[in-house]
Amino acid sequence: MEPARERIGRILGILKKEYPKSVTLLHHKTPLQLLVATILSAQCTDERVNRVTPGLFRKYPSAKAFAEAQPAELEMDVRSTGFFRNKTKNIIGAAKTIVADFHGRVPDTMEELLTLPGVARKTANIVLSSAFGKAEGIAVDTHVARISRRLGLSEESVPEKIERDLMALVPKTYWIDFNSMLVNHGRAVCQSRKPRCPECKVNSLCPKIGVDPKFTAASA
Repeated sequence: MEPARERIGRILGILKKEYPKSVTLLHHKTPLQLLVATILSAQCTDERVNRVTPGLFRKYPSAKAFAEAQPAELEMDVRSTGFFRNKTKNIIGAAKTIVADFHGRVPDTMEELLTLPGVARKTANIVLSSAFGKAEGIAVDTHVARISRRLGLSEESVPEKIERDLMALVPKTYWIDFNSMLVNHGRAVCQSRKPRCPECKVNSLCPKIGVDPKFTAASA
């Protein structure tokens, strides 16, 4: 199999053709809404988050409203997304910092976003790319981590190290779309437990094919 650097252009071309409208599936209208939705999406499906957020955003229309929320009440509002106590703590903490340090507006730089409680690089990258159209990195979630390793784009397991490898490999013009393309591909084809390799348009560029019995390009 060719080195990743020689395959990446073809991989990106195929994925872009397969998933031309690669945008976050988290419903939002403002950077604040996307930030809250992304925090809620940890260990939770986007579909579940999207069922919770319409009412949540009506009840808490601003950073000030989230900052002043009663923890016990907000916990009940987001309970169905799982890990609700920690998510509530992070949402309120981030909102308080936004109000105190950024005049109530979500900051638009990686450095500033990382000062918000509960915000690591993955969340910051999603907010920057989908809310501000800025490419300062590549968001590495479970789909990106899994598929990047399967395609031989990174051998790392720590998200920050995977991101470092991807940023060195993927042209910056693709940074904004890369997360969404791999998320879409991971949901539709390159699934965790049972990858649908015969249907995969990049299987000829995948080093797992023919090496691991879980991965085969043969027709089902």
